[in-house]
Amino acid sequence: MKLEQELESGIAQLGIDAAPETQKKLLRYIELLQKWNKVYSLTAIRQPEQMVSHHLLDSLAVLPHLWPGHWLDVGCGAGLPGLALALLRPDWTFTMLDSNSKKTSFVQQAAIELGLHNVSVYCERAEGWQPAEKFDGIISRAFAKVADFTALTRHLLAQDGRWIAMKGAPSQELEELPANIRVEKIIPLQVPGLDAERCLVILRAI
Repeated sequence: MKLEQELESGIAQLGIDAAPETQKKLLRYIELLQKWNKVYSLTAIRQPEQMVSHHLLDSLAVLPHLWPGHWLDVGCGAGLPGLALALLRPDWTFTMLDSNSKKTSFVQQAAIELGLHNVSVYCERAEGWQPAEKFDGIISRAFAKVADFTALTRHLLAQDGRWIAMKGAPSQELEELPANIRVEKIIPLQVPGLDAERCLVILRAI
């Protein structure tokens, strides 16, 4: 199946609306990732077909469960899920944070080439970073265990904000959470083309 068809089919299965121009930009992101990956080893996945399912669709599967506002993608790596989400929600703002300068350089360049005006990129460690504004939502795809994720970023969360952790099977991790962090919801996800257990954990400070 061509990449265009795989992406279009996957987005339809997720019940998400994405204009043809937006889908072209998502595939352009894959091209950029492939190109930079040869030099910087941004991801272990090398096949573009796998990048569509394991990166793009995996990132976009969370979109129906998010809310408008100012988002932080912490430990953003090569820019996922933040860049994919920013393409589909141009009226939300996304801040991308990672301590690896090679990865943030790529994310910055990708945001420019994709024409994303709602994305800002910072190369910092989360625990020491002090931005002027706190975030309505903080999302992590592969940053840390849930207890560490919430502890390292608690100072960055707005008063009514929530954390979103993208996980496989997180039950053991959730047992390690402190008493002042509450699991609001666990949402199972079906990612087209991805034969693995995925879920979304929404957490709130109490």
